[in-house]
Amino acid sequence: MINPSRTLVFIALCAACTGWLTGCTVTGKTTQSQRTTIEQLLISQSVQRSLAQAPEGLIPVPPGSGVMLDTSAIAVATGTSSDQKLMQQMVTGWLGYHGYAVQDDERNATHRINVIVGALGTETGGSFFGMPASSSQVIPISLPEMALYKAQYQTGYVRFYMDIFELPSGRLIHSTPTFLAESYYNNHTVLFFISFAQTDIEQPPQLGTFREQRKMENRVE
Repeated sequence: MINPSRTLVFIALCAACTGWLTGCTVTGKTTQSQRTTIEQLLISQSVQRSLAQAPEGLIPVPPGSGVMLDTSAIAVATGTSSDQKLMQQMVTGWLGYHGYAVQDDERNATHRINVIVGALGTETGGSFFGMPASSSQVIPISLPEMALYKAQYQTGYVRFYMDIFELPSGRLIHSTPTFLAESYYNNHTVLFFISFAQTDIEQPPQLGTFREQRKMENRVE
């Protein structure tokens, strides 16, 4: 015969253990904006790395020439137009740094450069070992995710090339080799709540008041 008091004690112990495990689980919202800061850095720094090489030998147009710039990409999701605009501005700065005068009016340009973007964005993946979050219809208690090991992988990627046309004839004179670069940010969780990240992006954001306090102390010093 089942002892009701023992059953109540068992349920209470289960609830207490669940509450303790829930308190040890790191939770939080991924982002308060359309894209996380990490995703923005993955995209922008991938574009920046793809433009690391000087245009000499890639663009057969003398420095100092006036050029028109146009960027085309596949519209795949919300925010693509903003990504495309960011990339166009970064390519404009790259050309300007190396002596080209980017023009808004085709009449002031000797060449038009079409930037053809094959891919620009982020990819995500992950691995998990542990007990996933679950709920029971018998006992109205939801169990949180308990990860012995969890990894979340994010990669920023850009691939494009440039077609260069002579003006005003519109004759195609050159297609550049492919510009290609990527960046990564990998987050790992071990034994439920021990978390650390691996990345090649510069100065990624650090979450947590302790880390922020340490950064402020380092700045003061």
